Amino acid sequence: MSDNQALYTEEAIIGAVKRLLAGRVNELLGEVEFLIPPIELTHKSNGGYYAVTPELGISTCERSEKDRIVLLDAYKVTIIFTCPELNGERNCYAYAASVDRALREDPTLGGVADYALLIKKDYRGPKHPGTGEPWETELKIHVLVDF
Repeated sequence: MSDNQALYTEEAIIGAVKRLLAGRVNELLGEVEFLIPPIELTHKSNGGYYAVTPELGISTCERSEKDRIVLLDAYKVTIIFTCPELNGERNCYAYAASVDRALREDPTLGGVADYALLIKKDYRGPKHPGTGEPWETELKIHVLVDF
């Protein structure tokens, strides 16, 4: 695989994750009983009360022997949601559950990947409750792509 193809693959994966977050995940958040701030990807509103902008990152990860044999590339996408302390714990759980459900409904990320699976949810509360420090949710998605 050339460097340009690898760059395009990573760009396509991040684009597909953004579409998933702005589309189906926001729909699922709108269906819950409580008001959960929607995900906005157009500008930086991280940790806001009206919208949340997650941090997205992608990296390659070690492929298993099976992945090498069937010619699959493996990537890890990291999504970090930062929520204000007020209702932050509940909102973090809602974001994680919505992303998990959206991935189970569309494990190919709209045809970009062969398979995407949420492999880790990590919740971090404020070190000192009551001081206004935010809650964080870190989600890791394992993505397999045919090359």
